Amino acid sequence: MTAPSTQDLWISTFLEAQAAELGAATNTLLAYGRDLKDFSDWLVRRKFGFSEADRDQIEGYLIDCDAQGLSRATRARRLSAIKQLYRFAFEEGWRDSNPAIQIKGPGRPKRLPKTLDVPEVDRLLVAARRTGRSNADKIRNTCLMELLYATGMRVTELVSLPVSSARGDPRMLLVLGKGGKERMVPLSPPAREALTEWLKARDAAEEQAVAKGGQASRFLFSSRGKSGHLTRHRFFLLVKELAVEGGVSPEKVTPHTLRHAFATHLLANGADLRSIQTLLGHADVATTEIYTHVLDERLTELVLEHHPLAKDDTSDQG
Repeated sequence: MTAPSTQDLWISTFLEAQAAELGAATNTLLAYGRDLKDFSDWLVRRKFGFSEADRDQIEGYLIDCDAQGLSRATRARRLSAIKQLYRFAFEEGWRDSNPAIQIKGPGRPKRLPKTLDVPEVDRLLVAARRTGRSNADKIRNTCLMELLYATGMRVTELVSLPVSSARGDPRMLLVLGKGGKERMVPLSPPAREALTEWLKARDAAEEQAVAKGGQASRFLFSSRGKSGHLTRHRFFLLVKELAVEGGVSPEKVTPHTLRHAFATHLLANGADLRSIQTLLGHADVATTEIYTHVLDERLTELVLEHHPLAKDDTSDQG
């Protein structure tokens, strides 16, 4: 296929394909458009176009972005847009090669995940037992939090659990994770107890709903909303409510920080990385290794806070 005759046509055709084939969000398309227009202008000033540019020009543009003081995240996003444009151009036959395919991005600085210490988790669990508009709400909230901390599930995995997976007082739950991959996660005694209590309350409510003409839900944490189960957003807000009730900073608490707490506390108590990798559903153990750095940081803080030699002794001064 013949390549578009102008730079703007390259960009507009690419964006139309992204919208039609991938259903890209409007904000994403606008960001792609801005980034590619900036790259296009840079090329034109140097007498190049998308058709002629090679790896040297793309890398030169990225160096120029760095020199302008653009953040690592902005430079990574711009390279991503360029890579996708040239992949599309190659697939469409506009170019016989992809000049961006081997260019590596600036990457992102590794940030240690936020986590919670054991007393903070305990306060959240206590708060769950006393938070809710009804006794059934309190039982459900307790079950949600006990399951999350006992298994380290992702929030989507938790809220979308089928009720069939929880029948029969299981010691393990079958979880459907990313990419449709299944894994087994063990339940702690408190989680099993909370699950049993919630099933009783849930089933009683379901029986009443069905008796009134409603349909039985297939989800453990059912909802009348479109998804049929408790949403990620509602659970996120619930966790914030529990943080306030439990006296834990809401800024620290999200469903994901409880997943991090699960992993960090396991590691601190002697679990090996491979086991934690399996429980979390990480495809690569390198992803799990971040928790060793979290643990190292917490231990360092512990020493600096409590070891007598780490404290400044100013009592003899003056």
